Amino acid sequence: MEVYTYSEARQNLAEVLRQAESSGKVLIRRKDGRTFALVPEKILSSPLNIPSVKAKISTQEIVDIIREGREKGKRLSTRELVSALQKDRRKHR
Repeated sequence: MEVYTYSEARQNLAEVLRQAESSGKVLIRRKDGRTFALVPEKILSSPLNIPSVKAKISTQEIVDIIREGREKGKRLSTRELVSALQKDRRKHR
């Protein structure tokens, strides 16, 4: 773990931040001996944050297809879901 003086950290802030990001923690020591830890903030992302799929379908159509798949005991991937939705739309035209 890297330890910087306050002056070093101030003069080389970009490098100190890079070091903290790569090692997880950097210490900064002041003249009076107090030490402070610089730790990168953890970015929490939601498991629901997934790429969108552009399809001209209603929410109800999506729900119906997912329910149908669950009744059959099958879990659909995004690609399979889009394909099923497209087939379903063609049937109802």
